[in-house]
Amino acid sequence: MYQKRSYRNLTAGKNLVGFRVAVKETDLFVHAVKPLEDITRELILKHRGVVEAYIKTYPEFVTTLTPWRVSGPAPIIITDMASAGEKAGVGPMAAVAGAIAEHVGIDLLGHTHEVVVENGGDVFFKTNGPVTIGIFAGNSPVSLGMGLRVDPGKKPLSVCTSSGTVGHSLSFGKADAVCVLSRSGSLADAAATSIGNRITSKAHIGSAIDFGKNIKGVGGIVVIVGGEIGMWGELEVVRLK
Repeated sequence: MYQKRSYRNLTAGKNLVGFRVAVKETDLFVHAVKPLEDITRELILKHRGVVEAYIKTYPEFVTTLTPWRVSGPAPIIITDMASAGEKAGVGPMAAVAGAIAEHVGIDLLGHTHEVVVENGGDVFFKTNGPVTIGIFAGNSPVSLGMGLRVDPGKKPLSVCTSSGTVGHSLSFGKADAVCVLSRSGSLADAAATSIGNRITSKAHIGSAIDFGKNIKGVGGIVVIVGGEIGMWGELEVVRLK
């Protein structure tokens, strides 16, 4: 069942066209230089199909909560998810939303020179200038009151968010939001989950960030628990209107 994502009404891309494409559980909102709904749908089916085919061969891939070791040749999206889970200490499916956003986004760059792909709060983007990403943190008083102004530079970048109080994704923590910046969408997603799992109260913000900043490939972290905020990395935080 589709759950209305009202925060999408707050997103906009300068000179970019926004459109939604949903296939099964995958629900993407994309900004590109032109409407690319049909191509985006084909790409979702392509990458979902790869993951679904792998799961048919290895059913444990979708249920394990511990790192997955790939044995033998495997599609790149699978190796990306497995590698991210191993680095962050979680199962590979903790990286699936970030991986889908990233791989669809990379393929879309063959049709648009700028793109933003949002998949349930996990964002992949390649733009010609800075992007401001608002942070939705449920009932926290700072939810959508602050954002990250990020310049991806010449390479794509991902910002993924995990929450123990918002949404249906599995989390063992109680953080309202954990945002992670990385060049890898799979890693940003897996790391956000792993960091969030370590936070059951405000007292754990510092130790969780200390854990996360030692994951190779993580470039920035924001943790929100209630009205408390913890940050690490070269982050530019801006107030949202």
